[in-house]
Amino acid sequence: MPDGRLLTLYRRHGEYYIDLDNEQLMSSWDHGSEEALAVLGCRHLQNVKRPRVLIGGLGLGFTLRSALAVLPPGAQVHVAEIMPEIVEWNRTHLLALPGSPLEDPRVTLHVKDVQKMLGRHHDPFDAILLDVDNSPDGFCLKSNGRLYDRGGLAELRATLKPGGCLAIWSAAPEPQFIKRLHMSGFDARVEMVRSREGKGPRFWIFLALRLA
Repeated sequence: MPDGRLLTLYRRHGEYYIDLDNEQLMSSWDHGSEEALAVLGCRHLQNVKRPRVLIGGLGLGFTLRSALAVLPPGAQVHVAEIMPEIVEWNRTHLLALPGSPLEDPRVTLHVKDVQKMLGRHHDPFDAILLDVDNSPDGFCLKSNGRLYDRGGLAELRATLKPGGCLAIWSAAPEPQFIKRLHMSGFDARVEMVRSREGKGPRFWIFLALRLA
């Protein structure tokens, strides 16, 4: 990783995993929470003709797959993934998983830090889905801390249309973060989801609507 931590991509018994410093980040076995991130963050856009969505973090592609299933044919989905190895893995080894979401004509891939796609100089989005860290206080990259402070939340808000949804995956409920979202001009709540069809470990999705 850019900060020297070790990211490991591997397959075992037909399942795919991503580890960071020997801690599992995600797998093709437990991906319900990644899918829930897309469903909860995009379901208000089903009847919007040409919604624009930004996804931060490609991972194993489950959030992207689920977003494409929810969004209409006219959607534009931009995916920012900082690690080119993750992109290459999706285009080669992960073809065994259902679908090829990166080949969908609605998708534009950016091999860059999602933070470089934020701010008033970018066209605003109807939804931003972030799955780049363990939580707003547990960063996979130290530089990601800027996403969740007051300045980062101001940039995220500026990159959303009024009424747009910011959805953030988290391994912890982080009650103080809800307060930070409210103070940054969002109507926010957190929803608990499970990793596998209503079973498995609990995770949390922060849902924050930009106030006008």
